[in-house]
Amino acid sequence: MTLLGYPLDLGPLWLTLQVASIATAVLLVPGIAIAWSLANWRSPLRAVVEAIVALPLVLPPVVLGFYLLVLLNPQGWITQALHALGYAGQLTFNKTGLIIGSVVYSLPFMVQPLLRAFEALPRNLLDAAATLRAGWWDRFFHVALPLSRGGLIVALTLTFAHTIGEFGVVLMVGGNIPGRTRVVSIDIYNHVEALEYPQAHLLSALMLLFAVVVLSIVYGIYRRTAKDGA
Repeated sequence: MTLLGYPLDLGPLWLTLQVASIATAVLLVPGIAIAWSLANWRSPLRAVVEAIVALPLVLPPVVLGFYLLVLLNPQGWITQALHALGYAGQLTFNKTGLIIGSVVYSLPFMVQPLLRAFEALPRNLLDAAATLRAGWWDRFFHVALPLSRGGLIVALTLTFAHTIGEFGVVLMVGGNIPGRTRVVSIDIYNHVEALEYPQAHLLSALMLLFAVVVLSIVYGIYRRTAKDGA
């Protein structure tokens, strides 16, 4: 494809969108479960679990990617266990590795907005539903989740956007294989290394525009939630 007179390979963009979509979908149910459990857990150990979930926020992406690479290598116990169960592939330097790395690295971006939304729930509504003999399932899906829809939208948006912009983790776990594991962030790096600045500018501008749109959505939801709470 040619954009503004310069050749632009859409393969990395398409792969990035695929990985981000799959990682976001994979994180949805576990993210909700973790956030709900933490919001209702009254124990000193909660701080430890929250710290573990939030590690990708402060840990250098290359460090996280290195440990994932060690953990998922073909001779590691995880891969060997999967081979024993009939899985013949490997977990690194392919699309599977990109998705695993993205899921681990984006976990806090799914959990934290949901956790704040669950913590802000009016407990009197949940108690009222309980007095009306609503079971846990009904209280969660018909009261808690609908009231937390703003946090859910923010969590989905941030997770997807964060996965789009990953570099260090996906480079370590997926590598830089053209047509297989080269995502947009790595493609920009390659263009810069090759002194192909026009192509790097185009991709970077698309990423910048995407980031502005995502942040506008997130801040708009936060403002609306604050007004509803007031």
